[in-house]
Amino acid sequence: RQVGMPQQYHDVLLVEDTPALARTYQGFLRDEPYAIRHVETGAEAMAAIAEQVPAAILLDLKLPDMDGMDILETVAADLPDCAVVVITAHGSINTAVEAMRAGASDFLVKPFSAGRLKVTLKNVLDKQKLVKTVEIYRERIDRQEFEGFIGSSLGMQAVYRSIESAAASDASVFITGESGTGKEVCAQAVHRLSRRRSGPFVPINCAAIPRELMESEIFGHVKGAFTGALAERQGAAKLADGGTLFLDEICEMDPLLQSKLLRFIQTGGFTKVGGSRAEQVDVRFVCATNRDPLAEMETGRFREDLYYRLHVIPIHLPPLRERDGDVMEIARSLLLDYAEHEGKAFRSFDPEAETALSRYPWPGNVRQLQNVIRNIVVLHSGEVIVREMLPEFRDPSAEPPTGRTAVAGHEPSPTGAASSAEPRDPADLGELAKLIRPLEQVEREAVERAVDLCGGDVRKAAVFLGVAAATIYRKLKAWRGDR
Repeated sequence: RQVGMPQQYHDVLLVEDTPALARTYQGFLRDEPYAIRHVETGAEAMAAIAEQVPAAILLDLKLPDMDGMDILETVAADLPDCAVVVITAHGSINTAVEAMRAGASDFLVKPFSAGRLKVTLKNVLDKQKLVKTVEIYRERIDRQEFEGFIGSSLGMQAVYRSIESAAASDASVFITGESGTGKEVCAQAVHRLSRRRSGPFVPINCAAIPRELMESEIFGHVKGAFTGALAERQGAAKLADGGTLFLDEICEMDPLLQSKLLRFIQTGGFTKVGGSRAEQVDVRFVCATNRDPLAEMETGRFREDLYYRLHVIPIHLPPLRERDGDVMEIARSLLLDYAEHEGKAFRSFDPEAETALSRYPWPGNVRQLQNVIRNIVVLHSGEVIVREMLPEFRDPSAEPPTGRTAVAGHEPSPTGAASSAEPRDPADLGELAKLIRPLEQVEREAVERAVDLCGGDVRKAAVFLGVAAATIYRKLKAWRGDR
């Protein structure tokens, strides 16, 4: 340990029982701002931690006297301010995933390079710094609205603080959460609160754009690069220069393009499709997915090295069913907004309606709630929303009823019957064919009508239909290919 060491040096405990490897890792970090303490056994590690809690631990899981997982679990439970990077053998990715779930900040698979070790250690320490910054704002737990979000639950208060902390940094942000939880709203909030707020915010949906066009969408292309490239085109990378590039549904990106994206993130440079001149830009990366990135990496669909680069500041958006009390806060706000837009007099919900809305699990999250409230406002009149105006909510996990299945956004008949008309003779196939159209045809007409009513804005139409925009993009592409 160096004498007269500056205060900004971080204390790092290296737990490695092979002296040659320990010397190698210490050599990798020789010129970095770290004070390395090396121990070879689990017992020595526990003693060193008790003597002085390090900022980070590089922990080999295979130790001569104990399992490194035991040390990890102890640190995760008792020392939340200490970051742990586990070191595991090549091919033990399952063990690494288990360690992450047990509380590890990150992991390294042997053999690894000096660059990988430096980036990983820097990332986990940056994250710890941000976590400590979040603690400063712990007392601010009474916000009901924040940068486009509505909700005062404790889970959302943590999200608000994470967004504020992430915005103060230029590190990459990785947003996870179910569909409809507001991942793009979160990304926009990070951008608006950052020093890049005056720069552009450029979103790219990796699931909605065909694979063969994705590289051009991100990096642009030169004239004649491929059939149909009639003029040079700037990609999202150039358009986001000085601002934020938001990569939505990042786990859907083609593996071949992931390698090119990794190089772009590492160097800030790229070359347009069909071009030869390298360009440099200054971009902050924010990405999002509704999948488990660790599971995607484990199956090989998401590159491990890309994960290391992007998963620096994680933000998880809780589903609506886990946000106690937020359902009605959001519903009341939506009701006033939609009533004003539609010229209706609605102002509140009666107790039975509030109970029904609060108890429903909302599998489609905020997007589904938006669709339901908009539907009620459009189809009914009055000042108070009553239970009879709500659609027939049904537990998605329950068995479907034998009669008509209610769909959110469609009002059931008062009697619960499928139709007020008299039953028809099932043998009259010709008459039935006129009255019953194929579901695919009904769906296509509904989607295309919604898109037309929204002036061709697929994202807007998706909100009202209560489905993901990527779903509409895929269906439109398939239908237009039929023409």
